[in-house]
Amino acid sequence: MGEGLRLPFTMPSSSGSSHAEHKEQTTQLHGYGDYGGNPLAHVNTGESARLPAFGGAFQPGLYRPPKTQIANPAPLGLAGFALTTFLLSLVNLGTRGLSSPSIVIGPAFAYGGLIQLLAGMWDIAVGNVFGGCALSSYGGFWIGLAIILTPGGFRVESTYMNSTSINDFYLAFSFYLYAWMIFTFIIWLCTLKSTVAFSSLLFTVWITFLLLATSYYVAPTQGGEPSVPLTRAGGAFGIVASFIAWWNMLAGIADPSNSLFLVPVFHFPWSEKGREQRKEKAEKRPAANGDQV
Repeated sequence: MGEGLRLPFTMPSSSGSSHAEHKEQTTQLHGYGDYGGNPLAHVNTGESARLPAFGGAFQPGLYRPPKTQIANPAPLGLAGFALTTFLLSLVNLGTRGLSSPSIVIGPAFAYGGLIQLLAGMWDIAVGNVFGGCALSSYGGFWIGLAIILTPGGFRVESTYMNSTSINDFYLAFSFYLYAWMIFTFIIWLCTLKSTVAFSSLLFTVWITFLLLATSYYVAPTQGGEPSVPLTRAGGAFGIVASFIAWWNMLAGIADPSNSLFLVPVFHFPWSEKGREQRKEKAEKRPAANGDQV
């Protein structure tokens, strides 16, 4: 087997994982630091270099640092998703009696929509197909939701109400959310060998879509109104998802040069890094027993 396909890579043995580990690995692989903590910028890529799955870079599996000077765009996309999801989830929870989602329209167009879409495009530019697909798609989700919610201009809801009934709008909107639930489930499957922080983000987003879609789907049987308990539950899971997204964002930007603490992301035991950690522990155990003898 040629040098270009050499596996596995060397990794620290701590139970948690953070952006600092990427910095250490980059230094070990290439002999110098990662330029301010960014694992994707100014890295001399060798064919044998592999970094572990990392939600802060929206990488669900082993990956090579790309041959590019573009900075890691994933934290920007995560930030846009987190803030917009947080706002909408507060509305879905009925916080302080709030029920109108109009405040979400602006962030859905600009931050969760356009900015996240751009982050996804930049992720494609650095060679991250998964991150580009996920971030760009969710950017499209927020732009689509903003179009649906915009009063007057696009007349989506009023068209249903004038031609049929509000129940038809609720059913159509539930289909929109169910479609995104299916998409989220598919990409969540690709994170099952990554980290707890990364996989739990998409899992909670999937549950959020499921609850909200079902809330609107049962509206015709609930007196023409979405199910309040399901909407509240969807809002609660959305809040959790937004904070997990912020957690992954922080993991992607925090390093010893700018933060007093580092954020662990916890690799799954069956992931590539988890197997490497078990191997290291197994190798250390006989050595420790030999010292005792």
